[in-house]
Amino acid sequence: MTDDPISEILRKDPRYPRAAYDFVRDALHRTVERLGAKGHVSAKELLEGIREEARLGFGPLARTVFDTWNVRGTADFGRIVFNLIDAGEMGKTDDDSVKDFES
Repeated sequence: MTDDPISEILRKDPRYPRAAYDFVRDALHRTVERLGAKGHVSAKELLEGIREEARLGFGPLARTVFDTWNVRGTADFGRIVFNLIDAGEMGKTDDDSVKDFES
């Protein structure tokens, strides 16, 4: 096993670039801070955090950036999140599902 879980994720699932994973991790951290959460946030809360992070970071170019990352919808963010969960980079409850990210 490598000390870089993202490299391992990319080896197993090359659909999304490292930047997409870094972005989602950053969005999670900022969402937790903004909500004052003690750890877990829902898929809905994280998607709202991702939207806000994209607005602040990319402005009107957000869709273009996401397109270059092969992120076409909220389900793609769910797959990124669950890849991070599988790599031990994020946690989940028994009730959480990748389907929670589908809209």
